[in-house]
Order: sequence, then structure tokens, then C-alpha cells
Amino acid sequence: MQVTRVLIDGGAGLNVIFATTLRKMGLEFLILLTPTNIPFYAIIPDKAAIPHGQITLSVTFGTPANFRTEFIKFEVANFDSSYHTIIGRPTLAKFMVIPHYLYLLLKTSGLNGVLSFKGDLKHSYNCEIEAVHIAAKA
Repeated sequence: MQVTRVLIDGGAGLNVIFATTLRKMGLEFLILLTPTNIPFYAIIPDKAAIPHGQITLSVTFGTPANFRTEFIKFEVANFDSSYHTIIGRPTLAKFMVIPHYLYLLLKTSGLNGVLSFKGDLKHSYNCEIEAVHIAAKA
């Protein structure tokens, strides 16, 4: 499944994927989870989030002509978000990504050269507006 709403958070020490995203992927994820009860903070304002568990997924960046795949461990969150997943430092380090936050640009190596991923400011803004509405409901 191509995931289009990804928040790159170079300050986050974990990767988060949402239960709704896993359901859209058609995964029976509850049987694939490794139990955890360690809360994480700073996603839901003024609240700790307790993940369902952890799941390791194969993540591919790129196109069929030039790509890179790694196995990434995610915390599975069961609350609404305007994003499909949040990628933190563990994934950025594993893919050896060079982030250029000012330009909304990520670069990493692929099988056939450099992979470049350009963000869209309008798309990012719309996700943030949606996130504000979700937080207001909580």
C-alpha cells in the first residue's frame, strides 16, 4: 500500500502507525503485535497514549526502478490522526536519510542512485488543519 500522509519527525524517538492505517492495508494486525505497555507522549495534547503493541513491517521508499526496503518497528496507536504514520529517528537512521526540513526534502540511497522525496506545503498544511480539528474533538 502506498502511504501518502506521512509525518517525518526527526525529534521523535519512535515510529507510530495507526490502527486505521493497518486496517486499510487489510492486515490482521492484532495477531502480529508484540505486547507493550510503555506510554508515549506529545501526540495527544496533555495525555499519554498507550499503544496496542508493536509491529515490524517491511517499508519501501522509492519506485520499482529505484528503491530501498528495510524492516521497521512501529508502535501501533488506536486514535484518530490526520496522518497514516509518523516516522521518527529510528527509521531515518536505518534508511540513512538526509532530511532538509526547510525544503520539505528527504534524500537516501537506493539500488540505482539517490532517492529524493519532496513534500508538499499545501498538503502538509491541510493535514495540520485536520489535526487541529481532531484534537479539538478529543
